[in-house]
Amino acid sequence: MRLQTLKYALSTLHEEIIQFRFDYPLLIVNEAGPKESLHYYLHKYKKTPPPKAVLRLDSQGIAQVSGRITGLVYRPAFVANYALGNLYEYLQQQDDEYLAIFLNQVDWLQQHAVIREDGAAVWPHNFDLQEGPVRLRAPWLSCNVQGLVISALVRAWRITRNPRLLELLERSSRIFELDCARNGIRVRVDGHIVYTEVPGLPAPGIMDGFMTSLLGLYDLYVEMGEPKVYQLFCDGVEGLRYFLPRWDYNKKWTVYSNREYLCPPSYHALNCVLLTVLARLTHDGCLNEYAQAWRSDRLSPLDRAEIYFTFLLTKNACRIKYRTWRQRAAEMESEIEGSLSPRNSPIVAG
Repeated sequence: MRLQTLKYALSTLHEEIIQFRFDYPLLIVNEAGPKESLHYYLHKYKKTPPPKAVLRLDSQGIAQVSGRITGLVYRPAFVANYALGNLYEYLQQQDDEYLAIFLNQVDWLQQHAVIREDGAAVWPHNFDLQEGPVRLRAPWLSCNVQGLVISALVRAWRITRNPRLLELLERSSRIFELDCARNGIRVRVDGHIVYTEVPGLPAPGIMDGFMTSLLGLYDLYVEMGEPKVYQLFCDGVEGLRYFLPRWDYNKKWTVYSNREYLCPPSYHALNCVLLTVLARLTHDGCLNEYAQAWRSDRLSPLDRAEIYFTFLLTKNACRIKYRTWRQRAAEMESEIEGSLSPRNSPIVAG
């Protein structure tokens, strides 16, 4: 077990120190947004190298995630993201195989939707996870999941006109109206609203998941035309604008969560792309100002050195603060104990 933990640690350090890059293969898809469009707002145009790959497909072709902490699990947001990636390839190549993969992931999302007593349709995580100071117990909700799933289902509805998808979409905005104490994802702080990716994490929380949820709400409003959904979107955009300084590092880079550490390049690139898209959709000058300031091609060599060393310092300080290597050891012990019982499966549906 110690050898495996050491292996994970060395792999992570190699990725952060040796393979740190200021660019990341994300592109903005300008066709996305209108009601007649099937495109999503961004696309990863280069696959992750095999040593870093986390994607696994089950026997039915459904996307799973192999995580250092969680092991092999189903994450609804990952399923939705995999679906949207294949939809992009279908739209580019007109190959029906990609469309079939997209619809297969959507079918899984449809089957695993949970309709609660309050009428909300949700896609919970059915595994435990430690996120900084917060221990998430299954089943837990996330605005990132809700946003990506909504975006995938909206596009599937446009293709199939499946009434079940419409029913789920009609119920999908409910948890944006509820705070965490009522099993929702809405957080009010300083008189402003954010939607949380990690319930229990102090606001404003994680930026990219919040922005992804706003794109889901925007898609839902464009498709359904409901004023209350538009208001949820506007509430979130106002909260985003208010909290942008807390996610900003010297108008050069973004900060992960509540100023814990500088974002690694992948998260920073995602933050920049998502904010650029939201600035375009809302015509908001403040959002655009930050998005332009965070472009990595604007960085001088001195800026790059500052960001690189600050990232390493703050990331490892956070790692020491929360003793994340111990979290992995505890997870591995639980996995070993669980594998001895025939009641437990190594794959957790979420």
